[in-house]
Amino acid sequence: MTWHPHITVATVIEDQGRFLLVEEQADGRAVFNQPAGHLEADESLLQAALRETLEETGWEVELTAVIGIYLYTAPSNGVTYQRVCFAARPLRHHPQRTLDDGIIGPRWLTRDELLAEQDRWRSHLVLRCIDDYLAGERFPLSLIRVA
Repeated sequence: MTWHPHITVATVIEDQGRFLLVEEQADGRAVFNQPAGHLEADESLLQAALRETLEETGWEVELTAVIGIYLYTAPSNGVTYQRVCFAARPLRHHPQRTLDDGIIGPRWLTRDELLAEQDRWRSHLVLRCIDDYLAGERFPLSLIRVA
């Protein structure tokens, strides 16, 4: 048996105490997640984070730091994901942009509003990444290197 972890990126975007989240369809229900997705061939982790954020929210952002690298095995399907989570600041919104399939839309929520929707999190990493961000976890973008 061959084991293949999935490399993903996610972005925590905060503006005046509210966080940019994605409301999306997953497993037949509406859930909240950070703008996130899979690394594509010939793409850097930073490029993936910028692309996924734009495709899922219509927001252009500036990456400012690495929050953390997380290893998560989804209980629903047993797939292991390595998530590289970035901090970013919002730059420009393109509200007319067509969003990825399955995306209901971008939502700005406070941590408390998100906490009240715990049954709608895509995974526990949604709050974990925000809490790590709020705790001041920041590593320079230069941590990400291409060999």
